[in-house]
Amino acid sequence: MNITPRLRRLFAADGRCFDVAIDHGFFNERSFLAGIEDMRKAIPTVVAANPDAIQLSTGLAPILQDQPGKEKPSLVLRTDAANVYGKTLPRFLFSRLIENAVEQAVALDAACVVINLLLLPDQPELYAQCVENICRLKPQCTRYGMPLMIEPLVMQENAKAGGYMVDGDIDKILPLVRQAVELGADVIKADPCDDASQYHQVIEIAAGCPVLVRGGGKASEEEILTRTHEVMHQGAAGIVYGRNVIQHPRPASMVKALMHIVHHDATPEQALHILKEG
Repeated sequence: MNITPRLRRLFAADGRCFDVAIDHGFFNERSFLAGIEDMRKAIPTVVAANPDAIQLSTGLAPILQDQPGKEKPSLVLRTDAANVYGKTLPRFLFSRLIENAVEQAVALDAACVVINLLLLPDQPELYAQCVENICRLKPQCTRYGMPLMIEPLVMQENAKAGGYMVDGDIDKILPLVRQAVELGADVIKADPCDDASQYHQVIEIAAGCPVLVRGGGKASEEEILTRTHEVMHQGAAGIVYGRNVIQHPRPASMVKALMHIVHHDATPEQALHILKEG
């Protein structure tokens, strides 16, 4: 079945996308909930800022889809829960695919589903779970014409980083992105690398699959705006940011500033002015 109709709902006419991730409650980590304690307030706030998409889990996606009118952001549905984000890793690590994921996505009128491909140091069982999850999900996506977004996520050693932390080593990112493509991704949601000027290598390794860049951890306004501008110029099709939006004092203004970079090629300075002006 052709996935293009749903992808056309995910990406704007210019072929770019800004997806705001608010699916953090799936991961049972208290620090991830800052700024989104009240989802009945947080989701309408982001909807009003008009990004291209909002990423949610099955339990809270109805808040988005119950918003009135036709011009709401598209839904990207999170399909897996994991327990890898705490400062101390538990004895048993898992990444669990929800049941009948694509049927649930269709029922919720999602434009895309997203799933992790986690690569943590010395955790091959977790990595194998993720590959198995993707292999189970891909045929469902093909059957229902549902685009599959795979999130190849390279993380630093937990003891060294003190909890969830992106490993920006491009030599680790590149093979994981290619594996995600080979497993059937229609969209890649990839880590930023340490040197954003190298990001064209990630675009190349994705072999034509559109790449949306993850925000990673919380960064300063200047850093996130500058990085966004650079990766867009390196060939990214867009961004998926969560905490850098929802934990900002003015999340709607941050969405507006980032949308101007993604869709209107605003400079970091112009975007910062938009942010400050609100």
